[in-house]
Amino acid sequence: MPEVGISEVNMPNAFATGRNPKNAAVVATRPLLNLLSDDELEGVLAHELSHIKNRDILVMSAAAAMASMISFVTRMAVWGSLFNSRDNGAGLLIAIIADLTLPLAAMLVQLGISRNREYLADESGARLTGKPMNLASALVRLETGCSSRSNDYSNASNASMWITNPFGKKSTSIFTSLFRTHPSTEERIERLKMLDEELNGVRHIY
Repeated sequence: MPEVGISEVNMPNAFATGRNPKNAAVVATRPLLNLLSDDELEGVLAHELSHIKNRDILVMSAAAAMASMISFVTRMAVWGSLFNSRDNGAGLLIAIIADLTLPLAAMLVQLGISRNREYLADESGARLTGKPMNLASALVRLETGCSSRSNDYSNASNASMWITNPFGKKSTSIFTSLFRTHPSTEERIERLKMLDEELNGVRHIY
């Protein structure tokens, strides 16, 4: 059973950590514990336990390592072409284009994987409890809480590890959604509604 911890970070949120189920922990912030009902908390914890079961921490670590490796290789290619006296310039141009585009593509793939793993954890956690709408309700309250002015969280590099965007609700377009670490809360809730219909026969108005 994963260990459970409480964080004093001043925002309502939660995350899971650990490379495998035997070395894992689920952490909830104190504001989350003060904000959510027991049913909503159950939904959040089931989501985080699903991250552990699905080995999402390992998956995301591998994706980050791959993105870093691509950036390193393309940068070395640029330097190699720059100092190759026999290069007629075409190789350098290709290397520069690759240096500008491949790391960006790798980052977009990494962010896409992050969003998909959130969807998967939502579904797995909701199936575990059998109550998808408890998680949906929690996501709305957590997003509202993270959008509060009292939220002073500033570590963007760790944003993807939380159950919801630690910087709160952001306006999105099709373009900016490609750079999000999390799916929009609205999209997650729509999927949870469909799952609720499947599991419990509850019809939702869309």
